[in-house]
Amino acid sequence: MTTTATIAPTVENGATVFIPLNKLKKHPRNARKTPHSAASIEAKAASIAAKGILQNLVVEPEFDAGGEPTGFYLVSIGEGRRQAQMLRVKRKEIKKTESIRCVIDTANDAAEISLDENVTREDLHPADQFERFRELSEDRGWGAEEIAARFGVTAHVVKQRMRLGAVSPKLLQVYRDGELTLDQLMAFAITDDHARQEHIFENLSYNRDPSIIRRDLTKMNVPATDRCAIFVGEQAYTDAGGNIIRDLFTEDRGGFFEDPALLERLAVEKLERIAAEVQQAEGWKWTAAYLDFPHAHGMRRAYRHPVELSEEDATAYDAAHDELERLNAEWEDADIDLPDEVDARLAELEAEIERIDAKRHAFDPDDIARGGVFVIVAHDGDVRIERGFIRAEDEAPEPEPEETEGGETVIDGVRVNGDGEILDSEDGEGDDLPETEQEPEEEAGDAGKPLPDSLIRDLTAHRTLGLRLALGEQPDMALIAVVHTLAAQTFYRGGSTAHCLEISPASNYLAAHADGIEDTAAAKMLVDRHAGWAADMPRDVADLWSFVAALDHASLMALLAHCASLTVNAVKLPWDTSKRRAYETADKLATAVTLDMTAHWTPTVRAYLGRVTKAHILAAVRDALGAEAAERIADKKKVEMAEAAEQLLAGTGWLPPALRTERPVWIDQQPDAFASEGVEIEALPEAREDHFAIAAE
Repeated sequence: MTTTATIAPTVENGATVFIPLNKLKKHPRNARKTPHSAASIEAKAASIAAKGILQNLVVEPEFDAGGEPTGFYLVSIGEGRRQAQMLRVKRKEIKKTESIRCVIDTANDAAEISLDENVTREDLHPADQFERFRELSEDRGWGAEEIAARFGVTAHVVKQRMRLGAVSPKLLQVYRDGELTLDQLMAFAITDDHARQEHIFENLSYNRDPSIIRRDLTKMNVPATDRCAIFVGEQAYTDAGGNIIRDLFTEDRGGFFEDPALLERLAVEKLERIAAEVQQAEGWKWTAAYLDFPHAHGMRRAYRHPVELSEEDATAYDAAHDELERLNAEWEDADIDLPDEVDARLAELEAEIERIDAKRHAFDPDDIARGGVFVIVAHDGDVRIERGFIRAEDEAPEPEPEETEGGETVIDGVRVNGDGEILDSEDGEGDDLPETEQEPEEEAGDAGKPLPDSLIRDLTAHRTLGLRLALGEQPDMALIAVVHTLAAQTFYRGGSTAHCLEISPASNYLAAHADGIEDTAAAKMLVDRHAGWAADMPRDVADLWSFVAALDHASLMALLAHCASLTVNAVKLPWDTSKRRAYETADKLATAVTLDMTAHWTPTVRAYLGRVTKAHILAAVRDALGAEAAERIADKKKVEMAEAAEQLLAGTGWLPPALRTERPVWIDQQPDAFASEGVEIEALPEAREDHFAIAAE
């Protein structure tokens, strides 16, 4: 029986009636003492708004102490639905007098039936819930936002359930059977490739940690943090038909690019477009696009050299420089922010000065006509353009020997016959005879004849001895000679024959010891420093001495430091036990130069954490952040622990012992010198000089 009129206290048990919402109260004997959560009430309100109340409330009349009906009804079953409707009243979606369909129950005990409702029911299995959410999307075309609104959950939760519902039916059944945990099912949901999901499941070892499952499912994919992914960009990749796998259950840092071949093709195509633009704009003979720099190219490299500015550029530079100084002086003491037009003009002038400054160094036109350019993906996902490489077949030919009559040639002022035998010098009449032969009596006109080789060796040996003695007494000139020797071999092809000091720099190929090291930011800084010096060098090694000798002391020392730096080798090889003292010296050198490796290296999964034991990972976190932080990740599996540790250690400046530098003594000797704000280590040369004496011991 359904009653829609005003409720009378004589309504019989089991009747279905409509009662105004403001006449309903929570039954004091309701079994649920722990309140419904806000999320639960929110979900019920959304469901009721979309579909109405699907299950009647069960109520009984309220009586006062005298046994008289109060006109209110107590809710035995459905208190959560009553609160959901009250929330809707608060939001002004319905009135407080909204009629609520209820069933009168005066026969059963309120406490028992409210308990029964919550105990004897069985919740829908999560797998069934996941599949139903997916079906709502596929069958009705509802998006995550609409489904979320109808069920009172967030769109992200809906997407998660839909993703779980899209897992292979075979694995969902395994989950129903209790052979997979929810965390493991979430790991499988990172991809919608059912065949791959099933293949990974069938080949799982005893270790079924979710992190292992995610790793195996994505090991053929490219993380969004990869330099090629950054270079190509998400939009270009998806526009080309690529799919990005996103993990809705963990932090995936942008997901995984599913198709490595497509990503590589797009990266190469973009590099080739940039290379073509560079070749067209600059006129190089060739350009080549590579994902990685071809370090074993075997080519000579030419660099930019100083050139004179054109009269027009020189005039424009002076004008821009003068105006910039005038504006800076005019607004230097202003207490207000610069007007937009002044700020814009300053930026224009700085850009103009920078543009003209770039013209002060240029490649030789012959190098451009013979040389080429490598276009590469840089370590940070930007484009890297390296210019000036000359292939062996494109090198300028050696000058042909000067031919004379009779098939003779002249090489370096000496006449040589067709068999390669020396005839005589151009300005002499013959060569010296072997020492075993007797020379004929010389005539007075033979003064131009070359001296015997044995005598030349004798004389130059004495000269070498004199040079050694003199150079050892002139430190400043010795410095120039050493720098010239190092620079000749560092910057010039064939430079090993252009110096007279038997000093030979050697540079260990670091890429043989650390994969990818030559594509790091630190390596790029070193390459840029080298290119900067190369741009200032004279084109002909014959002019190098004059260049080095003309440098001021600071520049001379800087060039020496650069050349010397390229010879440093502190790589520890486990099989080489003969370099113990060299390693100790490297440690002293690091202290002397106050090396701070936090500027060049961070403890990532790839660089360190994924290559050490769990004990090492925990020790690193404990060392950087304390025991509590280490304890929080101690129960994680290896891969998951390494990833968590990378997040925790970011920005802490933690370094493994092999990268740490001992604190310089001279810092501790003058602690007061650093108390003042803004004082840098480099501002205390006297302290450093004292320490150099200590380091020299």
